Amino acid sequence: MSTYLQGKLRRRTRALNEAAEAGFTLIELLVVIVILGVLSAIVVFSVKGINDKGQDSACDTDKATIATAEEAYYASHNKYGDMDELAKTFLSTKSQWYGVKLEGEGVDYEITLLSASGPCS
Repeated sequence: MSTYLQGKLRRRTRALNEAAEAGFTLIELLVVIVILGVLSAIVVFSVKGINDKGQDSACDTDKATIATAEEAYYASHNKYGDMDELAKTFLSTKSQWYGVKLEGEGVDYEITLLSASGPCS
């Protein structure tokens, strides 16, 4: 009979030990939370620069599109046009960031910023 009780006691002790080892300690959970916080901070700061590069590319593309439209307008009319004329013929809409400054009698042009405080400054 003592072997029966000893076997039952061993099984119960083993079950209690397995249950105690099944969870995480508070220190382990805190370490994981700190690691996740550091990784998220790294991601936030690395993603911040991506938006700035995208805005710079959009500004460069807008300026190049206006220059191409000016050259196409010149090929059609033998003079350069202002932004209103370009929007009627070769551009779908006016640029929000750039304007066209004509020099002389449509002999030359300059692409200028509309606002120094805009995204293309």
